[in-house]
Amino acid sequence: MALSVTARIERFPTAGAFVISRETRTEQVVVLVEVGDGTHVGRGECVPYKRYGEAPDGVVADILSTAGALGQELSRERLQSTMKAGAARNGLDCALWDLEAKATGRPAWALAGLHAPRPLVTCYTLSLGSPQQMHAAALAAADRPVLKVKLGGDGDADRIRAVRSGAPKARLVVDANEAWRAETYDACMAACVEAGVELVEQPLPAADDAFLETARRPVPVCADESLHDRGDLARLRARYDAINIKLDKAGGLTEALLLSRAAVELGFKVMVGCMLATSLGMAPAILVAQDAAFVDLDGPLLLAKDRPGGLIYVGSVVHPPSRALWG
Repeated sequence: MALSVTARIERFPTAGAFVISRETRTEQVVVLVEVGDGTHVGRGECVPYKRYGEAPDGVVADILSTAGALGQELSRERLQSTMKAGAARNGLDCALWDLEAKATGRPAWALAGLHAPRPLVTCYTLSLGSPQQMHAAALAAADRPVLKVKLGGDGDADRIRAVRSGAPKARLVVDANEAWRAETYDACMAACVEAGVELVEQPLPAADDAFLETARRPVPVCADESLHDRGDLARLRARYDAINIKLDKAGGLTEALLLSRAAVELGFKVMVGCMLATSLGMAPAILVAQDAAFVDLDGPLLLAKDRPGGLIYVGSVVHPPSRALWG
């Protein structure tokens, strides 16, 4: 019997403006995917991302057309060979994991051959702003153990210093979202060293990251926009020290688990991150993040409203999902 598949666009307002180097958002658009077998319904959530050429309507169309074309052959294995990495495959893949968990009565972590997940400490993201604004945001979040600092290029050294002065005890990760340039790299990196930053995410545009092969990296540098799936790892070995695995880039939990293992074997540190999304989008990533060096799964904390029955956050500690939410 062919599985039934639906996909629809949903919108969630953010808790204030969410600002990164290339855009400002006051709501987040996600796609909810549901796959049913006549008795059980599995759910997945994905985030179409303009940076990767995705749009909500197009992602919905890809999901429905793929499901229609595969028919009774719809499975996680077939998705790996028929769909490219990206949001559409992520939504379907995670819904299929959830469906199998519900149909078999076995949690997704057991189906994946993993240990039962434990609570994790996640980064908490500070949006891009002026040094004064970011100092105030850091003060307000100073009791959180790990802060992820969005940067924007010009003035980043001042922003880094402002955040460090506002949160002197927090561990810091910075994310430039491709906003640095070769001529500003050394000064920005020096500010990171001075502030005790532990990781620098995607400092340069993905198209220009060959510069990192010869640049000094006194703070580990993490590939985000430069990395999607396992096919990118070999190219990045000389440029990056870490990778940021996001299910929407990798195309689902199936690929993300394989990508994490392959990256560790090649000597990369692993960060597990997220797009701005609800708890349903975070839940599968918690399985991948169990052994990650850095966890950045704070998406629901940045929304004005989450889904009912969402993940439980106690400060910066995120607990594994309930079976009712996912998996």
